[in-house]
Amino acid sequence: MMEVAGPWTEVFESSERKEESGRAETLLESSTLTLAPLVADSPSIRRSQPILITSNRLKGVESFSSSVPSIPNPFPELCSPSKSPVLISSLPPTSSDKHPIKVYGEDSHSRSMWVSPGATAREVCHMLVQTAHCSDQENWALLELHPTLGLERCLEDHEVVLEVQATWSLKGDTRLVFCKNYAKYEFFRKPVLFFPESMISDSADVSKGMTSSELIQNLLRSGTCPEIQGFLHVKEPSRKAWKKVYFFLRRSGLYCSTKGSSKEPRHLQYVADLEDLNVYTVVNSRKLYGAPADFTFCIKPSRNPVRAQDLKILCAENEQTRTCWTSAFRLFKYGKQLQCNYQLSKSAPRSLEGINVTGGKSKSEASLVAMDFSGKAGGRVIQNLKEAQNAEREEGQAWRRREALRCSLPNLNSGARPSSIHKTQPWFHGGVSRREAQRLIEKQGLVDGMFLIRESQQHAQCFVLSLCYQLKTKHYLVIPCEDGGRKYFTMDDGLTLFIDLLQLVEFHQINKGILPVCLKHPCICVAL
Repeated sequence: MMEVAGPWTEVFESSERKEESGRAETLLESSTLTLAPLVADSPSIRRSQPILITSNRLKGVESFSSSVPSIPNPFPELCSPSKSPVLISSLPPTSSDKHPIKVYGEDSHSRSMWVSPGATAREVCHMLVQTAHCSDQENWALLELHPTLGLERCLEDHEVVLEVQATWSLKGDTRLVFCKNYAKYEFFRKPVLFFPESMISDSADVSKGMTSSELIQNLLRSGTCPEIQGFLHVKEPSRKAWKKVYFFLRRSGLYCSTKGSSKEPRHLQYVADLEDLNVYTVVNSRKLYGAPADFTFCIKPSRNPVRAQDLKILCAENEQTRTCWTSAFRLFKYGKQLQCNYQLSKSAPRSLEGINVTGGKSKSEASLVAMDFSGKAGGRVIQNLKEAQNAEREEGQAWRRREALRCSLPNLNSGARPSSIHKTQPWFHGGVSRREAQRLIEKQGLVDGMFLIRESQQHAQCFVLSLCYQLKTKHYLVIPCEDGGRKYFTMDDGLTLFIDLLQLVEFHQINKGILPVCLKHPCICVAL
């Protein structure tokens, strides 16, 4: 029991008030009983109010901070406007119409970038070439990769990247990969190799006295493709079995024959519409789908997410047959657009945004001139273009001649030690397997002269030169040998000796030797 001293009175106070304009009326929602001292002229109840910080106090803080000496930023170029620790590259662009995308390199590292809604694959590749400081500005591509299903396809240069991403499943592992692709338009350069006469449909118009190669070239110039026919293995839905079926690829779509290779209308069954499908290459198809061969591809509706039940998986007998079918699908679907893409790709280095290019060189390089100091007059400017290119090539390889001279000295203690200069070259891929080497070459395009060098897994201290020729990958053993106490490399049982692998590559870039074609395109891995 609590005792209260002094005079007290009961006061009722509203616990909730509702104020209207001018506080004209106060409504009592509920009441509570409180005790208040009985004092004459009791002041009104005041509630606590926030304390305002005066301007004098702010001035004091500023004067204190100004008295401390400022520490200069050692990396001003890494920060956004002054006094901001946030990196510029991590900030979104000022315009609201940009969207983020993530692109992976071949080393599994990724790079995020902001693109406009209408950015095409060609434009994104140009941005990545500048961002990654790639020395080569040609033959780059974006690869759409589905690792779980083993599917991949090269985006066409005119395709809008964000529209492609909109068809992906949110729970999938689909990604974009930035890589080289030398074979994207190779069928324009060598059409007969990509479209063999045996696969051209008999319904093609050859009654005008044109040969098969002339027919193909005329069709490609007009933005179309000859009708293709042939046997393919097709995976039956919901089963592991494969069935051999005769297919026809025409402008109106893909058909299959229900009776052998018959082309009668009553035996033809409609399979797919070319306008609403994409064609993918299947990787590791034997393990994933039990395919009878490694030359597998599939077609699927382009507007639907990639699902295993929607795939039409087909398998060819060899790489040339698969390449013929996939190239024909692209030509029938896109027509003249591919011809325009091909023409733009040849002039791509001259149209890069943000780069001043003169004759394929930057502005700073264009201001340099080639000089010849071999004479006694003190030097002259080389006016002839071919002579200047030869001088540039000789200057770039001068250090190789000096090294060859150094290795030929008799008192060289390191003569028997193998050179490791090849480990710094982009065409050297270490100890990758034979299958992985073929996979790398196929990924960057089965064009003549594509090559890489790797360590042999069967022969110690030996290397293997993997070379693409006529849509096939050939492998040549490079063995070490000794002559006069010094170590060399050879591919022809000692007839031609090279002091290291770099000299071997440089020789075969201008001489075929025992190879069917000169080395032309190094197979490289891009790191973002």
